[in-house]
Amino acid sequence: MTRLIAPFAALALLATAGCEETISDPPYLAVWSEPEIVRAEDPRAPPNARPGSCWGRDVTPAVLETVTEQIMVQPPEVLADGTVTSPGIFRTEQQQRIVKERRETWFETPCPHIWTEEFTASVQRALKVRGLFFGPVTGIHDARTRAAIRRYQKAGGLDSVILSLESARRLGLVAVEREE
Repeated sequence: MTRLIAPFAALALLATAGCEETISDPPYLAVWSEPEIVRAEDPRAPPNARPGSCWGRDVTPAVLETVTEQIMVQPPEVLADGTVTSPGIFRTEQQQRIVKERRETWFETPCPHIWTEEFTASVQRALKVRGLFFGPVTGIHDARTRAAIRRYQKAGGLDSVILSLESARRLGLVAVEREE
């Protein structure tokens, strides 16, 4: 009997582990794996990547709709007085149409060596002040921090848990480059 209870207890612990934080956004598959940051030297980096820079990628899937139409195969036979002698024959056709194309957006991000415990704590404080980070400031780049980054960036059109360099600048965490 104890052998049966142990797996269920472990499963219950896993199920309740995610309950410590309430996020109003729908769950994302990205929660299960850390998104990848690509260095400019990597062959997968965008072609315009400045040497020494790091990049994140946001992929928005295509939006499809299924349209069902009734196509007349044979028109009805109707007498002059309006009497239908034979009804029309229709067939049902379904088609999928792309409503919104798939979109891939590359954006520059602070490189991993910048993500010190102090930098992460600064990100958490900046997002907490804006009402987007819930919980204690720990300096740990955890699920709460990533969720808060997503909430902050989503308002600007970037749906990613990777902090963009532009967002870091807007938060006052990275120096703004000056034109000379």
